[in-house]
Amino acid sequence: MIATTDLDGQIRKTGDTYELVFRRRYAKPIEKVWAALTIPERIADWLANATIEPDLRLGARFALHFPVQDYRMAGEIVELEPPRLIAWTWPDPNDAGKPASVVRFELAPDGAGCILTLTNSDIVKPDLADVSAGWHTHLEALPGAADAIHARWTPDREKPHAARYKALTEKL
Repeated sequence: MIATTDLDGQIRKTGDTYELVFRRRYAKPIEKVWAALTIPERIADWLANATIEPDLRLGARFALHFPVQDYRMAGEIVELEPPRLIAWTWPDPNDAGKPASVVRFELAPDGAGCILTLTNSDIVKPDLADVSAGWHTHLEALPGAADAIHARWTPDREKPHAARYKALTEKL
């Protein structure tokens, strides 16, 4: 397991793939952070344009569109325990033969705030640095999204993290 700062994701080898884990404490009530993880308008504030069809439930289709890169992902909600747990699959839209990764968000109350644990499993090594830097950058915007503050991802916001994660993953 490697990480260089308390905010960096921890990277673990799991067979032929890797697992990435981020832990953050947010000074926001669990209900507000849950809304930022599950309401499409709030998801758009920190991650990407989102749709959940037909509605928030196990087996629902979970789709994201990142307009800056015109990247689209269509997965499925595979775990759901409101307001503490949501997980969805993240298939590679460019490689149908590659197994889908799973993105899992767990929330635990912590005083007036909460602890978020993000686990992204089944990441292949060529994607690891980009995925790590991306999640790091998106998680910086999540507390604002809990208050409906929009912070669109940009390559400039991710750039400082990209070099660090590239150096980390080259050591694996």
